[in-house]
Amino acid sequence: MWKPALCFRRCSVLMARPRIGTHDGTFHCDEALACFLLRQLPEYQNAQIVRTRDPKLLAECDVVVDVGGVYDPENHRYDHHQRSFSESMSTLRPESRWVTKLSSAGLVYLHFGRRVLAGALGLDGADPRVGVLHDKLYENFVEEIDAIDNGISQYEGESRYNMTTNLSSRIAHLNPPWNAESQDTEAGFTKALKLVGTEFMDRMEFYHNAWLPARTLVEDAIRGRFEEDPSGEIVVLVKGGCPWKEHLFELETEQEVETPIKFVLYRDQRGQWRVQCVPQGLGTFQNR
Repeated sequence: MWKPALCFRRCSVLMARPRIGTHDGTFHCDEALACFLLRQLPEYQNAQIVRTRDPKLLAECDVVVDVGGVYDPENHRYDHHQRSFSESMSTLRPESRWVTKLSSAGLVYLHFGRRVLAGALGLDGADPRVGVLHDKLYENFVEEIDAIDNGISQYEGESRYNMTTNLSSRIAHLNPPWNAESQDTEAGFTKALKLVGTEFMDRMEFYHNAWLPARTLVEDAIRGRFEEDPSGEIVVLVKGGCPWKEHLFELETEQEVETPIKFVLYRDQRGQWRVQCVPQGLGTFQNR
């Protein structure tokens, strides 16, 4: 038997479902990541993704990414295609060092990334680890997507080889071929959301579970270096095998280490002591 009150409640629930708007047609990695990140937030976790270019439908959405020609965070509009847009991490947050023009992925990550990371890892938003991971994931995941979507070359000059296995390329290959009978992109976009989401979460977990603990070991070693040797040029890691070079260079700058560290000591898996010279920089083979 039809019950008007019950039907009204059900319709109200459906109408109250938040909507994320993005463009239809060929999809790209940046809006797929932007939509995925938004769905990690409590207010958008059950959001319907509305793929359209109809201004009237977009106006009814709670948040719009990569379409609409407007960047207005107060009204949750995150497009980067308008000619007037030239924002980067460094222009919107002067404490940041990245100058790559943002795509919709970078915009959403800038405004919501810390909340996404804190919620996924069960950390307080003020935990300094959240800030460290936020920067690391931008530099080693999101920035590449921003650059590719905006057509920014990684280097100047002619390429020696083609790179076609990056995440943006794999997302692009989920679109229908140009000569396919059906040009429906909805199924491919669903796959794109899953693919980009899985890779983002995997990278986040790696940096949290492996990269960040290594940073803590190196940080402790730097702080205790004078207990090992009065010169301050030797650090001893309590556990070997961890990646230390990147952390050491960054932490030397952060802690304003005046005397450069020259040697790193640690025990290997067999309990034997190892010593490594500190190079002059990442990717160099000359030692200090």
